[in-house]
Amino acid sequence: MWFPLFTPDGEEVYPIRNDGKEGRWRIGKENALTKAILHDPNEAHWEKCEYDDDVIVNGKHERWVPFEKIRDEKKSFGWNTWLDGYGTNADATAVIKAIFGDKIFDTPKPVSLIEWIVNLHDDDSAIILDSFAGSGTTAHAVLKANQADGGHRKFILVEMGEYADSITAERVKRVISGYGEGEKAVAGLPGNFGYYELGPALMNGDVLNEEIPTAKIREYVYYSEARQSLPPVSYEEPYLLGKHAGSAYYFYYEKNDITTLNHSFLHTVKTPAEAYVIYADLCTLNEAEMEKHHITFKKIPRDIARL
Repeated sequence: MWFPLFTPDGEEVYPIRNDGKEGRWRIGKENALTKAILHDPNEAHWEKCEYDDDVIVNGKHERWVPFEKIRDEKKSFGWNTWLDGYGTNADATAVIKAIFGDKIFDTPKPVSLIEWIVNLHDDDSAIILDSFAGSGTTAHAVLKANQADGGHRKFILVEMGEYADSITAERVKRVISGYGEGEKAVAGLPGNFGYYELGPALMNGDVLNEEIPTAKIREYVYYSEARQSLPPVSYEEPYLLGKHAGSAYYFYYEKNDITTLNHSFLHTVKTPAEAYVIYADLCTLNEAEMEKHHITFKKIPRDIARL
């Protein structure tokens, strides 16, 4: 996508961005329109476009830029849509440049558009989830919406790209603290956020990922049962997770051994409770014994054959 086109006067033109850095053409050499322009430069509409402020390339403040000619049969009827008036990609790029000093993200969305979408919901304490956070526009929009109407909206952003810290989270930091200098300075928006990195997946398909530390597995199991944080380990009962709402929870797990809920294990149970939920690999107790002691057995989902 990096090759020269030629103006009708024969001047060689490369795709240089507004910031003076190398860019790329929208379409490649094999495209029919590109071939037509290479054959006859008049197939394109040419305009002189200025670089960003203080950008000079080869001694010039502007350069020729080719645009596709829209033929009469391709023109739209001029109908408006709900998107009209809520920002453009060019607006979004300008905001990214103002925050970072460079276009470090290729496809940002306009803050005004996302803010408008957020405001379609009448709950000013809503939680807005963006599972593909990108450059962090959603957080920016939520903070602006809260400032505008005094709302208490919260945002949850999820981003799997390597730039989650350097772009997504960094943008939110700068939006909150303020960015730019001098006449171009933009005041910070009220708000705060936390940044978290997810660890490896708990499950590999249907079996437990045993590369995860046992302490983390215990935390997850107890939270999934009791919706509570895991209490400190009991040295008298190392397999006890905790007690909640009358039930005691045990996670009888050894990374390199198969565990069995049997009479021997029951003799190690010392915490009095109305009921017991016990995780193990196997169970040899019969139904009558389970009912007598109010025990619910839950099988640990792991690849026992590996052991």
